[in-house]
Amino acid sequence: MSRQTGTIIDKMFHSEALQEEVPLLLYLPASFSPLYKYSLLIAQDGKDYFQMGKIGRVADRLLEEGKIENIIIVGIPYRNSEDRWDKYYPGGDKFEAYKRFLARELLPYLEEEYPTYHIGMSRALIGDSLGATVSLMTALDYPHTFGKAALHSPLVNESVLEAVEQFSYPHLMHIYHVIGNKETAVQTTRQEVIDFLTPNRELNLLIESQGFPSFFEEIDGGDHTWRSWQADMERTLLWLFGN
Repeated sequence: MSRQTGTIIDKMFHSEALQEEVPLLLYLPASFSPLYKYSLLIAQDGKDYFQMGKIGRVADRLLEEGKIENIIIVGIPYRNSEDRWDKYYPGGDKFEAYKRFLARELLPYLEEEYPTYHIGMSRALIGDSLGATVSLMTALDYPHTFGKAALHSPLVNESVLEAVEQFSYPHLMHIYHVIGNKETAVQTTRQEVIDFLTPNRELNLLIESQGFPSFFEEIDGGDHTWRSWQADMERTLLWLFGN
């Protein structure tokens, strides 16, 4: 018997904070009904999570097997590498506006349109690399709004470490965090070669010392590509939303 698949809807959303039209990819489970309540996962690098991460297919299977709670996944694609940098990089031209967009514009819209739980622990942010960075930083800025963050190989700098160290409510924030143990010389879109592994280890030690409920793993043989992150997608969803 063939597996039922969820529906992915394309929408455009006007953001006052960003002063632009933002494309959205909305995944609704095969069994979607307005009579049910849903947890919410908002994915930076949204097109990549659906196409290369296969997050919709993984969710279809886990939902059918009853292993995760009902979820709606919202993917936010980036336009190009410069747009991604401006919105996701701490200090980027649109970084602060993008965080406001997620918490104060997109979330209220989604909760008006769809039957979601209105509590922080039912809302998660996810991203890879810079997308993971802005996911974590947004969750730290709005801890009563987003209760979970899933980080696939985040870019970690002093701004990130300082934000985690100064955060006052670690009990409110659950963090899923993985990094490949081969991510010692990653070439970025800005043609820089960066060691991602060492600062991610530092971030993990800080998360643990601050008392965040968290999961951390160095993926054996993992590199800074979707090969590693896609293979981790099932565990990610089970940790975030497992029954």
